[in-house]
Amino acid sequence: MKKLKFLLIICILFTATIVRSQQLVEAVAAIVGNEVIYLSEIESIVAQQRREGNRTPIEELRCQTLHEMLITKLFLDQAKIDTIEVSDDGLEGAVNESINNIIRRAGSEEVIVEYFNKSMIEIRRDIRKTLREQQIMGEVQSNIAGNISITPTEVRRFFNSLPKDSLPIIPARYELSIIQLDPPGLEDSKAEARQRLLDLRSQIVEGRSFSALAVLYSEDTESARRGGEIGYMTRGELDKEYANVAFSLAPNSVSRIVESKYGFHIIQLIDNMGEMANTRHILIRPQVKPEQAQQAISKLDSIANLIRRDSITFEIAAFRFSTHLDSRINGGKFVYVDPRTLRISPTVAPEELNTDMYMRVRDLRVGEISDAFRTVDDDNNPVFRIVKVVNEFPAHVANLRDDYNILYEAALMEKRQKIYDEWIKKKIERTYIRISEEYKSCDFLREQGWLQ
Repeated sequence: MKKLKFLLIICILFTATIVRSQQLVEAVAAIVGNEVIYLSEIESIVAQQRREGNRTPIEELRCQTLHEMLITKLFLDQAKIDTIEVSDDGLEGAVNESINNIIRRAGSEEVIVEYFNKSMIEIRRDIRKTLREQQIMGEVQSNIAGNISITPTEVRRFFNSLPKDSLPIIPARYELSIIQLDPPGLEDSKAEARQRLLDLRSQIVEGRSFSALAVLYSEDTESARRGGEIGYMTRGELDKEYANVAFSLAPNSVSRIVESKYGFHIIQLIDNMGEMANTRHILIRPQVKPEQAQQAISKLDSIANLIRRDSITFEIAAFRFSTHLDSRINGGKFVYVDPRTLRISPTVAPEELNTDMYMRVRDLRVGEISDAFRTVDDDNNPVFRIVKVVNEFPAHVANLRDDYNILYEAALMEKRQKIYDEWIKKKIERTYIRISEEYKSCDFLREQGWLQ
């Protein structure tokens, strides 16, 4: 969904750029109630899709684009009838996020301004308009089918309607528990990391290039390739401690040592643009020495053996020894958080595990506990774990007993889509619609009653 919003924003900006450069009076492709679709809007979206590799025949692509825009305009026209409005105040966060994404993909603000031949004020205005329309459409759709629910009988009917030879395959998933230990003697390792950064900071103050030292020494390998530069970020996108310091710096100044959940940083502010800051940093993580690793592994192996001999339960051991705060309070239960949707799941797919975790889990049977191993946590910091396979759900063809929740969501989505389709059909019948001669050859116009 985020990718779709991003592409739509790019298309809108691309449309406005063509109109501005041509300096022509707009030709109208269609009118839907009080909403207008211009020829240039369609052509620019088609051109953008071509640039992105869409090889659909050009006339078919134009008709597809017109179809999508006609449906959008139906919802917007209904919003005017229902006096649905969205305030700019509520949009600012989404506008900033969209602009940040565009800047990151383009590389800099200057590239965007040059590409669209617009000021950032104009680009922000166009993005705000697009996002407002998306929110308005969401409000209209919520009014139409937001309170729809389905019964177990409807879920069963939906499942039985699916062709048996094309039922979806549900991927394998695991239910896991973990006990985690942080490296012992971590304070000494932290002190060493701080000292390494202090030495690097002294070199920068004496005139050495921050970027060159970032390339050589930063343990954030992705930004190190760019001389430590991480690009424009808002406060909310940065670790709190990092953000507090970054936004307080003067351009080109170098921060004190900053500790975040990722390790220790020195930060240099490159540029500050409103609510965004572009910074570079050098990251040093506390190093785990061999004796520290051996101490953690020995302790975890001892705990695992006690559990295997039934001297202690896994749940009590997790509560007593584990440093993984999210799991220790519920007996070590490992909960997966999808980084894209932030949706929480008590089970995890093999591909959602990091390599270290997967290599242990794949060789375990249900109820077995792994030997101790080293891995990294969600912030890429070194930790040590043992893992238990509580349950395994092999890949299987969808069925009502095991996959009711998934089928419920699919059935609900289908029911809502049918309601939207019926609403669209009735809305077409009672709305003034005019289509230009240039597009009347599109088959869907006759099939769906758009030509009045």
